[in-house]
Amino acid sequence: MPIRKTPLITDYYYHIFNRSVAKVPIYTGKRDFSRAMDVLNYYRFSNLPLPYSQLKKKSKAKREEIMARVEKEGEKLLEIACFCLMPNHFHLLVKQKQDKGIADFIRKFQDSYAKFFNIKYKRSGPLFESRFNALLVETDDQILHLSRYIHLNPYTSFIIKEKEKLLEYSWFSLPEYLDKKEGFCETDIILGKFKSSKDYLDFIFNRADYQRSLGEIKHLLSE
Repeated sequence: MPIRKTPLITDYYYHIFNRSVAKVPIYTGKRDFSRAMDVLNYYRFSNLPLPYSQLKKKSKAKREEIMARVEKEGEKLLEIACFCLMPNHFHLLVKQKQDKGIADFIRKFQDSYAKFFNIKYKRSGPLFESRFNALLVETDDQILHLSRYIHLNPYTSFIIKEKEKLLEYSWFSLPEYLDKKEGFCETDIILGKFKSSKDYLDFIFNRADYQRSLGEIKHLLSE
C-alpha cells in the first residue's frame, strides 16, 4: 500500500472509501456481501487469535465463543460509526483508536475479502485500488452530514428506487440506527444529536432527492 503523506491521527474521525480495480463488481450476491460485513466486524480489533478465513471454518458455537471473547477483551483498531457496501466500492465513517489503526484495518479487510473473492471466482491479482481515500471529519455537523451521505448511497445510485424503501437495502448500517438489526457500529455520536431514531430517518430523507440530483450531475460530468 503506498505511503500516505498525511498521517491518520488517533481519536479523529475519517471518511474512508475505496473501490474495485476498473470498477468491476466485487459483491455479486448475498454471500459476498455477508462475508464482507463479517470481515469488517472482525478486523476492527487488533491481536486477533486467528485470521478470519480460519475462524470461518470453525463450528458456529466455536465462532460465537471466539467472537464473544474478542469483543470482551480485544482492543479496537478503530470504531465504525456507519458504513455502506456498494456493488463496486465501500464507504466507512470511522474513528481511529490506535496509531496506524485505520491502515491496518483496511489492509486486513481488503486482503481477507480479496482472497475469498479470488478463490470463489477463480481470479488472481488485486481486487481493490491500491490506495484508499481518507478524508478528515472535523466537526459534529460534518459527521452528521457524512452519515447521511453514506446511508443514502443506495438511493443516490438508483439501487433503491424510492427513498421510502431504503431499508430494503441490507448492506449498510442504517438498520442499526433504527433498531431494526443488531450490529457493530458505534451509533451514539450521531443518534445523540436526535430525539429519536425516527428524527434521524427524517433527517436522511429530507436530503435524499437533492443528493440524488447531485449524483446524476456528477455521473453526467464523468461520461
